[in-house]
Amino acid sequence: MASHPRPIAPHLQVYRPQLTSFTSILHRITGSFLTLGILALVYWLAAAATSAEAFDQAQAIAGSILGRIALFLWTGAFFYHLLNGIRHLAWDAGWGFELPTAYRTGWTVLIGSVVLTLVAWGLGYWARGNV
Repeated sequence: MASHPRPIAPHLQVYRPQLTSFTSILHRITGSFLTLGILALVYWLAAAATSAEAFDQAQAIAGSILGRIALFLWTGAFFYHLLNGIRHLAWDAGWGFELPTAYRTGWTVLIGSVVLTLVAWGLGYWARGNV
């Protein structure tokens, strides 16, 4: 037996959260949320193909408060995942690894996804004449 205790591996209580780690974790979470959203879309399409009653039920779920919140979050997850995916493509090309650039693109992705989500929903309401 070794007389020295083994070193403890670093963990979340040791590291200060950084924007780069936050965007990485959020990218994985949004990818999972997009998968759930695709399952909801498949349900909606299957209901549309089944009967008018099934489609009305799917529309009622999507049009409820919880359904609209989920759709809003799904839209935000889509735009975040899209923009961060573009950021990852830039990294694959060897661009953007410098710390100031990584932070600038990280904030651009976060702010851009919020703006695009609000614009998409605003345009949706404007097109329906609800504004």
